[in-house]
Amino acid sequence: MAYIKYKELTKFFNFSRYIKNEDLPYYVTDYAYENERILVTYKTFRDHGMFTTDKMVLFDNRLSIKPFKKIYTIPYSRISSICITFQSSSVELQCDLESGYQLRLKFANMNDVDKVRLRLLYSYISRYISKQKISEELIQNLMENNIMLRGGKK
Repeated sequence: MAYIKYKELTKFFNFSRYIKNEDLPYYVTDYAYENERILVTYKTFRDHGMFTTDKMVLFDNRLSIKPFKKIYTIPYSRISSICITFQSSSVELQCDLESGYQLRLKFANMNDVDKVRLRLLYSYISRYISKQKISEELIQNLMENNIMLRGGKK
């Protein structure tokens, strides 16, 4: 689930699988603007969460009597702190926004490789908000899904 300052942003942001950049639908990639690169994207049954080099874009597709789509864009520059929590098969990212709002993103059914990918994404966002140098290697590893486990295993 994703929340902003104790108000629910959307009910179903329990991302459950990673999507390769080449498999993304056009309506998702349309939100990566010039000079931005797509780092990683996750999916629920109907929603997407795209993380670029500058922002996250959350797609909330509601299926109801009157279906609709909400799209949230959250620039990393508006995040004041970020926290990552690992559990046995899930990961949660918690972001505190400059506005005082809090954003929580859950990633369910994550295996070891998924957890490392999320740790790298967390590292990228953390470096971005603290104005630290971000290596091209980190960007390429996320973009190309080059995720290495300890001991050199993929």
